[in-house]
Amino acid sequence: QVRLVESGGDFVQLGGSLRLSCAASGNILIIHSMGWYRQTPGKQRELVATATTGGRTNYAESVKGRFTVSRDNPKNTVYLQMDSLKSEDTAVYYCYADAVDRRSGTVARDEYWGQGTQVTVSF
Repeated sequence: QVRLVESGGDFVQLGGSLRLSCAASGNILIIHSMGWYRQTPGKQRELVATATTGGRTNYAESVKGRFTVSRDNPKNTVYLQMDSLKSEDTAVYYCYADAVDRRSGTVARDEYWGQGTQVTVSF
């Protein structure tokens, strides 16, 4: 199994910056894609930014030019640098991983989620 642990969520002023981190642990063979989603009350979880092992990135249109996702593959860690934060960025941010891991003597590919970290953008 794979466990994801996020950190870095905080209160931040409008226009400020924040950096989120997520570390994956377990019997990991490879993480094909890793990144971030976010969710607010009454809405479905939406993609923020993801990155493949090869470095290809995918961003939500609303965060392009403001957020940057990056990975440290040897450490199985993904980061999200958030700049020029807006009130609409307030949400619980969840780490995501599409990973292949050792499981009961075999291997399996599955999606994994962290517990989430709160980001609140205030005046």
